Amino acid sequence: MAENIENQANNQTATDTNASAFKKWTLEHPDLWEFIKFNGLSQISTVVRFVLLWILTPVFVGALGLTAPFHFAFYNYDSAAGGVGIFLATIITEIIAQTVNFFVQMKWVFNSDASFMSAAWKYVILSLLIIMISGFAPSYINEWANSIGWGAAASTLSAVFNTIAATIVAYPLLKFWIAPKSKDEK
Repeated sequence: MAENIENQANNQTATDTNASAFKKWTLEHPDLWEFIKFNGLSQISTVVRFVLLWILTPVFVGALGLTAPFHFAFYNYDSAAGGVGIFLATIITEIIAQTVNFFVQMKWVFNSDASFMSAAWKYVILSLLIIMISGFAPSYINEWANSIGWGAAASTLSAVFNTIAATIVAYPLLKFWIAPKSKDEK
């Protein structure tokens, strides 16, 4: 019994040491830790993005048959690439994913004390930029995927591209413009 208590105490000490070492590391590398949190917690919106594309693509393209070509500005959704159905699935998915990401990033990553209204309009601009990119790319990704026989993976490839693009665009804008550090943390 005494040996068991001693083992538990040693395990707790090791856990405390690991926790304090991790805490020390995060304090010594705050920018790297913030970037890791940004990427890790962004996966919440990534999961939303994948699930919604997997649900909405067959609904809009398959069930509703929305495969008419859609061409506007730089958007180029031919019927073979899914047409207006893929465009709608992508845009709706990205709006929802960006809404989820706004709250996650503001509160859990950047711990921003910026007012909701101040941050929200800036995030809308960021989201529009991301949505323009995410609306433009899938038509070309889908067309390419279909041309090499990977049509079934087209939505997944689009989601991967959109996730990477959103990270590259969003992190610096969130960090320095939309969700600056709380005044207490500067």
